[in-house]
Amino acid sequence: MKKDRHNLSKSKLIADIPEACADELAAVEFFEKQRWGNAPACVKCGSVEVYKMTDAKTGERNSRYLWRCRDCKEQYTVRIGTVYEESRIPLKHWAYAFWRACSSKKGVSALEIQRTCQISYKSALFLMNRIRFAMAPDYPPFPPLNGTVEVDETFVGGKPRYRSIDNRRGHTAKTIVFAAVERGGNITRKIIPNVTGKTLKKEIQKVVDPRATIMTDDYIAYKGLALPFEGGHHRIRHSLRQYVKGNVHTNTVESSHALVKRGIVGIYHNVSREYLHRYLWQYDFLWNNRKLNDGERTIAAIKQAENRRLTYKGSPYHA
Repeated sequence: MKKDRHNLSKSKLIADIPEACADELAAVEFFEKQRWGNAPACVKCGSVEVYKMTDAKTGERNSRYLWRCRDCKEQYTVRIGTVYEESRIPLKHWAYAFWRACSSKKGVSALEIQRTCQISYKSALFLMNRIRFAMAPDYPPFPPLNGTVEVDETFVGGKPRYRSIDNRRGHTAKTIVFAAVERGGNITRKIIPNVTGKTLKKEIQKVVDPRATIMTDDYIAYKGLALPFEGGHHRIRHSLRQYVKGNVHTNTVESSHALVKRGIVGIYHNVSREYLHRYLWQYDFLWNNRKLNDGERTIAAIKQAENRRLTYKGSPYHA
């Protein structure tokens, strides 16, 4: 009988995660296994001639869980070169937060991490912001979105949007989020300054392959979009209460917007414009890895945490 790879993977991780969330040594070994597998290597020079440092009296692992390289003679831990480098938060709390962030469809709040892990709110927020940074995608995406690509913009947060008597768009203090999603594929999202035709077309051309077919609503800013794309530009007339016409619709991208808004209202309650992009990273990561089970998704996030350091000055991901 053919074994189900997904179920085996998930079962194994479910067996490992509770122990990693409760015991620091188990958490350290869990992160080491995800980073190096069965071939631990020096994070400084890449040599595999390394060994675990132990206590001279007890023979147990060093209290800081240090490794030492026989070639470059440097000491290091599994934290070096990751989002949890220089963090004093125990790795068992990182393990729990990664699991919850990857297994909750609408996300997990820092307050819940604070209550469960019994750490300060400041520490929980620090931890969650860095996990979201580990989930950050490349922008523009590579390869670019192809096939049938749905494009839409939405308004997040702030006070209700003003509309004129004839129901046209008015001024708003809400944050504008642009999204493009490949049907059956990935999504990319970005905060944009306005919804003019120039801005929207520029963002679409950045993330969508020229061979793609574009689907949008009938917002006037999308007019003239067909020219760069071989598959053409198809519009669904929302202004006439038309939502599906054969294969033409924007329901996929709109459902992705709905997940973000329900998550913000139900889980986070309020997200400032300054930090909204980090929450979008998390929702995009969950969407793009939706075909994985919770265990595989958690491993994917932990692996992405390598070679990423979140600094508040000079970080390309901060803005």
